[in-house]
Amino acid sequence: MPLTPLDIHNKEFGRRLRGYDEDEVNEFLDQVIKDYESLIRENKEMQNQMLGLQEKLNHFSNIEETLSKTIIIAQEAADEVKTNAKKEAQLIVKEAEKNADRIINEALSKSRKVALEVEELKKQASIYRARFRTLVEAQLELLSQDGWEALESNAAAAQERL
Repeated sequence: MPLTPLDIHNKEFGRRLRGYDEDEVNEFLDQVIKDYESLIRENKEMQNQMLGLQEKLNHFSNIEETLSKTIIIAQEAADEVKTNAKKEAQLIVKEAEKNADRIINEALSKSRKVALEVEELKKQASIYRARFRTLVEAQLELLSQDGWEALESNAAAAQERL
């Protein structure tokens, strides 16, 4: 067990003939006590300072560990968001392609239908023109004839054509 300043102060030495000068020994012991007390105080201060620094170190180690975990979690979250965004983008592209194909198919179908309708209308217009021409020619023929008899015979012929 280490000496305390009190141990040094209370230490008594035996006396002998031709011994040391008692005042010098006491003076030296007083100086040793002061130095020893100073070293003990300094040691305690250092220990307290070391404990404070150790607490700070532990605190900063905890912060570092927390930050590392947070960075890892943030990176994982960013990777997950990135992956989800890519998947979503692929789904959007596929959906857009399906819609584009559907729109193109509908447009082609409507185009074919309109083309058929145009052809049908051309046929009907041709038939109408032919009938109208026949009717106009018959009317012109009627106008060029003078009698009612010819009118009746031409009217009957026109009716038959229609």
